[in-house]
Amino acid sequence: MPEPLKIILSRTDSIGDLILSLPMAGLIKEHLPDAQVWVLGKSYTRAIVSLSEYVDGFLNWDDIKAMPSETERIVFLKSIKADAFVHVFPVREIAVLARKAGIRMRIGTSGRLYHYLNCNHRPRFSRRRSNLHEAQLNLKLLRPLGIKLDLKPEAIYPYYGFTKVGALSEEFAELLDPNKTNLIIHPKSKGSAREWGLDNFARLLQILPEEKYKVFMTGTEHEGQLSRPALADKFPSLIDVTGKMNLEQLIAFIHQADGLIAASTGPLHIAASLGKWCLGIYPPIRPMHPGRWAPLGPQAHYLVEEKPCEDCRKTQQCACMENITAETVKLKLEAYGGP
Repeated sequence: MPEPLKIILSRTDSIGDLILSLPMAGLIKEHLPDAQVWVLGKSYTRAIVSLSEYVDGFLNWDDIKAMPSETERIVFLKSIKADAFVHVFPVREIAVLARKAGIRMRIGTSGRLYHYLNCNHRPRFSRRRSNLHEAQLNLKLLRPLGIKLDLKPEAIYPYYGFTKVGALSEEFAELLDPNKTNLIIHPKSKGSAREWGLDNFARLLQILPEEKYKVFMTGTEHEGQLSRPALADKFPSLIDVTGKMNLEQLIAFIHQADGLIAASTGPLHIAASLGKWCLGIYPPIRPMHPGRWAPLGPQAHYLVEEKPCEDCRKTQQCACMENITAETVKLKLEAYGGP
């Protein structure tokens, strides 16, 4: 019997982008059930990849890149014996390595000049000009594998396969209140997205009834330092867990909590992909708008001002986004009955 087809999906950028790529693994397994799917990602995203029941292995790009020579990197990649390599997030160096490693099928979009030199399958589509969701665009890269589906965003969620959530440590599990709605706010984005603003989160904390909601603030330690003066220091009931969780524990905490509110960040997409209630707050600017980056999940929602806006394109702040009031967010939370 021939060995199973081995396919590598390469996505070496951020958590949210990687999450929206992982349904590709589920679709591959549905159409090529004997295939093995491996993901090439960065160290800090391993915990995300480990969630999926459709992924068979993880390759750490940080470790590969740290090898002393290109020859060693090529030898390592050859040792995986992959049949296909899909450049979901294009990186010139990785494209060159995949070609030199002799991987038979190398798939990358036609929009990169170096893909003409290094990829032998080049689906033609433009992310920049497209009206499609990021997850829909990713699926177009599977066409050379014979998987030619045009799914609506809501039909993509089942292909996450995020069934392998780890246990939440007792330290954090004890913080959750079974008699309240345990709501996570994630105010910052490490600069990867436009933010709703600390003043808006402060107003939300003012108007959410403490007898109904227990609110937690997540983020890195640096984000906590930026957020605490406006939030944790002024609202004693807010539980500040910034800087206290690794990614595995953050995932487990989101899974055990009831809901999450954030901008277009990794934690928002984690919550959506786990089927949790979540609310993303977005700018109307293309391509940052929810039409491209909305969270995908049965309880995933978003808010955006429906208006053309280019005024904030060159700034980090977005007035249209910050103009969404805390009262509107509270109504959205209550309209769906909360988590």
